[in-house]
Amino acid sequence: MRRYCFCLQVRQDRLTEYVERHRQVWPEMLMALRQAGWHNYSLFLREDGFLVGYVESPDLDAAQAAMAATDVNRRWQAEMTGFFVGLDGRGPDQGLLLLTEIFNLDDQIDAIHETER
Repeated sequence: MRRYCFCLQVRQDRLTEYVERHRQVWPEMLMALRQAGWHNYSLFLREDGFLVGYVESPDLDAAQAAMAATDVNRRWQAEMTGFFVGLDGRGPDQGLLLLTEIFNLDDQIDAIHETER
């Protein structure tokens, strides 16, 4: 399982509504994400609208492609697009700015244990 982190910018004038929408994500959307290979998926929001997402997946490109093929994702993305700035006509699922992981505690501890064997 690989770890992915991404960021987006939520419009400040829609922060409250964005948070509310994520308190009750459609069950069909939740199941589609899981079936597409999204695991341990979380969103973190700063007061100024800076959004950080974290997800684990064997292959994020494949997981995104699987979601893109679903009707529920097309409907969800259409409703979510207006919450974000800087997407240049793309949906939020296509506008993710992926961050590079530079440190993971468990990976480094596991590496130490591997070299001790």
